[in-house]
Amino acid sequence: MSDVRQHAEDVHEQFSDHLEIDLEDVEERFRTLVDEYKVPIDEARRSVTNHYLDEAGLEREDISRGGSEEVRIEDVDEPEQWIDLTAKVIELWEPRSDSVAQVGLLGDPTGTIKFTKWAKSDLPSLEEGGVYDLRNVVTDEYQGRYSVKLNSTTVIEELDEEIEVGDDTSEIEGALIDMQSGSGLIKRCPTEDCTRVLQNGRCSEHGEVEGEFDLRIKAVVDDGIDAHEVIFDKDATEELTGISLEEAKDMAMDALDTTVVADEIGAEILGTYYRIEGPTFGRYVLADEVEELDGPADAEDLLIKARSM
Repeated sequence: MSDVRQHAEDVHEQFSDHLEIDLEDVEERFRTLVDEYKVPIDEARRSVTNHYLDEAGLEREDISRGGSEEVRIEDVDEPEQWIDLTAKVIELWEPRSDSVAQVGLLGDPTGTIKFTKWAKSDLPSLEEGGVYDLRNVVTDEYQGRYSVKLNSTTVIEELDEEIEVGDDTSEIEGALIDMQSGSGLIKRCPTEDCTRVLQNGRCSEHGEVEGEFDLRIKAVVDDGIDAHEVIFDKDATEELTGISLEEAKDMAMDALDTTVVADEIGAEILGTYYRIEGPTFGRYVLADEVEELDGPADAEDLLIKARSM
């Protein structure tokens, strides 16, 4: 199902109890904005939602959540999902862009997650230490770190309760047995506040863009009991492999093929034992500290095991 179709279904569900509208009409409005006028999908959703709010004579608080579901922070493991969270504001940071009203860290018993509240959303301010029910927020991902965005469709309700914030740090010792697709030299969307990885030169939200190079590893580490998915961001990848982003770009240019970078990295790290420590985001551990260990790493046996997973 396309992103446009999914958003159209969400909006249709939101207003189905208030208006007699056809799903096809909702989708057509989305496609006019997204395909013809190249409006980002989040902006298109805001515009379509506002249209039906006006038509129904409703406030945002009067409409249903439209497909978003209540989740805990540890369950956030996919970008571009509409969810509800109950969380405490742990910390607020100074925004680096005029388009951002607030940015900071949310927490619940399962961990923490970054949030961004857009200036144009016209939402009430969140206070450090406050506990909030946040409905209709959108998930995002950058280098394995998941975050949530508060936009004009978000509903904020302050709660008179306390939430204990859990520790989401993990430590793994094991053999790096596999590198997943999307490792090596990649390109990300250059649009402000968008860091999505491009697929065939296209951003899922902003369409065809030039893209900016980045370096990462999406690895599987086996501790002898479980297999853990670990993401190494650019800095961790450079430190682990000794290959800088500029060197990776040169390698790809010389070979006229970006896959040579992942091949070179794989030859360097597959079958090696590591101790890895870092925060957990959804199903991923983000490698903050990495130490190479001595271990009975039989690379061939480990790769056979990886292929059988």
